[in-house]
Amino acid sequence: MEAPLQTEMVELVPNGKPSEVLLPASSPTAMHQRAEDPGQGCVEGRGFLQKSPSKEPHFTDFEGKTSFGMSVFNLSNAIMGSGILGLAYAMANTGIVLFLFLLTAVALLSSYSIHLLLKSSGIVGIRAYEQLGYRAFGTPGKLAAALAITLQNIGAMSSYLYIIKSELPLVIQTFLNMEEKTSDWYLNGNYLVILVSVTVILPLALMRQLGYLGYSSGFSLSCMVFFLIAVIYKKFQVPCPLPSSSANSTGNVSHVEVLGEKVHLPGEAEAEALCTPSYFTLNSQTAYTIPIMAFAFVCHPEVLPIYTELKNPSKKKMQHISNLSISVMYVMYFLAALFGYLTFYDGVESELLHTYNKVNSSDVLILCVRVAVLTAVTLTVPIVLFPVRRAIQQMLFQNQEFNWLRHILIATGLLTCINLLVIFAPNILGIFGVIGATSAPCLIFIFPAIFYFRIMPTEKEPARSTPKVLALCFAVLGLLLMTMSLSFIIIDWVSGTKQPGGNH
Repeated sequence: MEAPLQTEMVELVPNGKPSEVLLPASSPTAMHQRAEDPGQGCVEGRGFLQKSPSKEPHFTDFEGKTSFGMSVFNLSNAIMGSGILGLAYAMANTGIVLFLFLLTAVALLSSYSIHLLLKSSGIVGIRAYEQLGYRAFGTPGKLAAALAITLQNIGAMSSYLYIIKSELPLVIQTFLNMEEKTSDWYLNGNYLVILVSVTVILPLALMRQLGYLGYSSGFSLSCMVFFLIAVIYKKFQVPCPLPSSSANSTGNVSHVEVLGEKVHLPGEAEAEALCTPSYFTLNSQTAYTIPIMAFAFVCHPEVLPIYTELKNPSKKKMQHISNLSISVMYVMYFLAALFGYLTFYDGVESELLHTYNKVNSSDVLILCVRVAVLTAVTLTVPIVLFPVRRAIQQMLFQNQEFNWLRHILIATGLLTCINLLVIFAPNILGIFGVIGATSAPCLIFIFPAIFYFRIMPTEKEPARSTPKVLALCFAVLGLLLMTMSLSFIIIDWVSGTKQPGGNH
C-alpha cells in the first residue's frame, strides 16, 4: 500500500502551513510536487476561499473570513445533537457522580482527539480529513475517511429529519387545539419533512461558505439554551412523585419494576424512595449509556472545514475554538441531564420531552420547547451536510474547480435521498445505528490516532515516544467502544429490546 507521507520535507509550524525551508527553491521536482499535491482537490475549500494575492499559490494559502465567535457557533452546533434529550435517561442509569465522571472523561478525550487532528494537519499543511487519510495511508486511507464521514453524517441527518417527521405534526396539532389527528396535509409528517427540507434546509445547504451558517448556528444554539432554561424551570414546577394516574406510564423499565415491588409502601415512604437521587447506579442499562456518552461530542468531520475558513488561522486558535465549544456543550449537557433527572428521577424516559406529557400534554411552555428543539435540529442539518458534500467531492471530483451546478446537485441529491429514506424506510434508522456504532469510533478515536502516528515524522517523535504510544492507546480505546456498541445492538436485535438513542 502506497503511503505518500513525505513528512520529512516539511516542518511543523503553528498555523498549519508547512515551511518550505528544506525544499530547494529552484527544484523543479518540488514545484511539480506542490502543483500536483492532492490537497488541491479540496474543492469545497478552494472554490469559496480567496487565495492571498500577495503570496505564491499554495494549497493551504486560503484567506479565511470566519470570525472566532462564528466558528464557535458552528462547531458547537455540530456537537449539539438530539442526544441531549436522552442524557437525563443516561444519568438515571449511571447516577449523578458516575455520569459526571463519564461526561468529563469523554469531553477531555474529544479535545485530545481534535488536538491530534490539528497537529497532523499542521505537519502536512492540509485541512481536509480525507486528505489526512491520503497522506497517512494513500488512496485507501482517503476513501476510508470519506466513507466514514458520509455514512456517519447521512445517519445523523436521517435521524434529524425523522424527528421533524414525527414531532412537527404533533406540535401543529396541539397549536390548532385538535383532539384527533386528521388526514390534512399539514398534519402529514411526510409532506412536512419535504416542506422543511425545501424551504429551510436546502437554501442553507447551498451556501458556499460554512462560515455563513454561523448566524443560523447561533440561533440554533439559542433554541437549545431555551430548552435548557425550560428544563431547569420545570424542575421546580413538576411535583414528585407524579400523580398516581400518570405515575405508571413510564418508558423506564427499572422504574416500573420498582413501582411493582414497592406498591405496598405508605405514601410518604414511597414518595421519598421515588424522589431520592442516586449518585452511583449500575443496572442492565448502564452499559448502554457508555457508548452513547462516548459519542456525545461528535464534531470531528466539521473541525477541519471550520479551521479552513477561520480568519487568521492557527492551530492554537482552532484548539481554543474546539475547547470552548466542547466546554459550552459540556455545561449544557450536564445541566440538562441533571435537572431533567431531578424532575422525574427513575421515571425519566429515554426522550426527555416525552416524559413531560405525563404531567400535561398541552403545556404551552413544553410546546414552545418542542418548537425550539425542532428548529435547532433543522438548522443543524446544513452543518452536518457540508462534510458529506466535501467527502463526495474528494472521492468523485478531485482536482476539479468549483462548479455551482455540481455544488447544487450534490446537496439536492443528498437531501432527496435522505428524505426518501425517512419517508419510505423509517426502519433504516436501525441500520444507521450499526453504521454510527462503526463510523463514529473511527472518526473520533481511531482515525485521528493512526493518522497522527503515520504522519508525524519519526525524527520528531520516535515510534516509542510517549505521544505516539498514547495515540495508539487512544485507537485501541476506539476499537473497544466500537465492539461494545455493536455487541449491544446485536443483543438488542436478538432479544427484541430497544436500546436508548445516541447523540446523533
